[in-house]
Amino acid sequence: MKLALLTHEPFFPPSGGGSAELLYLIKDLTQRDHEVHLFCPEFPNSKNVAKQFSIEIHPFKAWQMNRYTSFRSIKYLLYPIFLRKLVKKIANNIQFDIIFSQHAISSVAAGKLKSDLKIPVVMNFLDHLTGFMETWPKWRMPRCILKHLKQFELNLPTRYKADFIFTVSQELSKRFIENGFSPSRVTSINYGYDERLFKLRKLKPQSPTTIVMHGSFDTHHLGQIATESIYSITLARPDVHFLFIGKETIELKNLIKKITSLSPKTNISCTGFINYELISEKLYQGHVGIIPYEESSGAHCAFVAKMVEYAAVGLPVVSTPLLGTKTFFLNEPTIIFSKFDSQTFARDTIQALNTNYQRIEAKRLSERVSNDLNWEIICKKVVDQLEEIHTC
Repeated sequence: MKLALLTHEPFFPPSGGGSAELLYLIKDLTQRDHEVHLFCPEFPNSKNVAKQFSIEIHPFKAWQMNRYTSFRSIKYLLYPIFLRKLVKKIANNIQFDIIFSQHAISSVAAGKLKSDLKIPVVMNFLDHLTGFMETWPKWRMPRCILKHLKQFELNLPTRYKADFIFTVSQELSKRFIENGFSPSRVTSINYGYDERLFKLRKLKPQSPTTIVMHGSFDTHHLGQIATESIYSITLARPDVHFLFIGKETIELKNLIKKITSLSPKTNISCTGFINYELISEKLYQGHVGIIPYEESSGAHCAFVAKMVEYAAVGLPVVSTPLLGTKTFFLNEPTIIFSKFDSQTFARDTIQALNTNYQRIEAKRLSERVSNDLNWEIICKKVVDQLEEIHTC
């Protein structure tokens, strides 16, 4: 099978989200001797990476593309136009069997390529991208425009007659089905992790008492709930250290600046960008992991990677009640689903800090995510389905 794999994110090193999943998906494909042609933004050492993963990489070079680039939203809107042209150019010399897209942005190009190349298209939605824009200020994203953007995204599979779609959660699948896509051609695969990198910790964390949060730090990750709850925790527990593991974004800088201006003695630190392979070492320092997301349809459709990795290493978690994530992790003793309210979130986090969780509970949950959410299991489901489509 010759597969054209489309994404809007640089392939390597993974920066989080769907970029981590792609490494394991490609590994499964190449182990089964499928020919993978990856269309993605240019990144350093792409030729060496292509050899390492036994794939062909066709880089997009018109402008820089990553989640921290300037004018990101405009570039995301234009990217599918140029991505489509790039794939069509390469397809003049290669007969692809399937087009596979990661995320909504590349799915726009994939949908148009279905009619161009007359081959099956499979879309993989790792989030409800425009749904997160509900947390943006109205001046930045007028609600009349947002309504149409959300509808456009949820109609992508139906509009372009996708042969099959994967989604990151049952909640997101439900929304595509409500917008007219056939239930028989959609499946939820959740979000996974590398069980070799996120092992259950053997030792209890040392002092100081540390609350960790890792991954991306954007508007919907660090809004009013995060700011106010961290400040409230600081007042009640001045001994607590807050450790943010990941790139120091503008949103994170603003949060730290605001909290330290209100409480100068607050102990907050940021690691900066950490390679995916090294994240667990930082998580082991934590006593509690937090997911203080603001409410939005995007957040409710997510299957949060943070939660999976916290659970894998045995870290107690406090999260706002995100439907897509809550479906899998409901009634787990080491996880508290709080409310979309900063004071309640702060109280629940302090409760988690004060609770002496039994290791057997953390171990059982870690084993559960290992059995159900490791990348090998998830990617096998995806590749099995692609092979079935190819042979039909």
